[in-house]
Amino acid sequence: MSAALRLHKYIANCGYCSRRHAELLIAAGLVRVNDRIAAEPGHTIDPRRDRVAINGEDIVPPPRHTLMLHKPAGFISSTHDTHERLTVMDLLPRNLAADGVVPVGRLDLDTEGLLLMTNDGELLHRITHPRYECPKEYLARVRGHVTPQKLERLAQGVLLDDGPAQPAAILRAERRGEETEIAIELTEGRKREVKRMFAAIGHEVVRLVRLRIGPLRLGDLAPGAWRALSGEESAALRRACGLR
Repeated sequence: MSAALRLHKYIANCGYCSRRHAELLIAAGLVRVNDRIAAEPGHTIDPRRDRVAINGEDIVPPPRHTLMLHKPAGFISSTHDTHERLTVMDLLPRNLAADGVVPVGRLDLDTEGLLLMTNDGELLHRITHPRYECPKEYLARVRGHVTPQKLERLAQGVLLDDGPAQPAAILRAERRGEETEIAIELTEGRKREVKRMFAAIGHEVVRLVRLRIGPLRLGDLAPGAWRALSGEESAALRRACGLR
């Protein structure tokens, strides 16, 4: 964390509570910085030197974790589920959840492939926000033969019920019997976007796997397995998202 960070943001980044709740704690005089009450709005600290405490408990950031997971079909991309279904958090050690690791975006229940998990809030925001155009590659198997004309429609951007989709990059397309296998790259992340795009050109997706996010590829990571990013991978991902 860099110097001159807003106190409420620091508390939220440490996973103690939301920014809004941190503001309420500060206003109530429950937050101390270097043993002095910090009750004024907009208080800033230097996380490298200042000590922050709430009700006598030191507030420190958890270790930073960013990892890749091969999400199998049948798991919810969420931290919990109200219908008692399995989530991707069930595939990770409990200590990672305790450190605030959450899924970066979502994959549908029946969609497989690369899912990043992190407790780095700014990285999560950069990957998921369309503004930063982090590319994501999918391998879709669809019913029927997808003609070059239909692929061109995807490349130009089809109209969806919530507005036009951004143009897609068609990386390859191969006919396989009565189906077509297509690798497609998107920079948006709308709900069920790939499936809706193919539906818009008259084809049903029967299997969908995410192969890549930014510079990171799923590779040979087994379904249900996870691993921490290497230092080189973390640096490449942050560069791709415009972070140092």
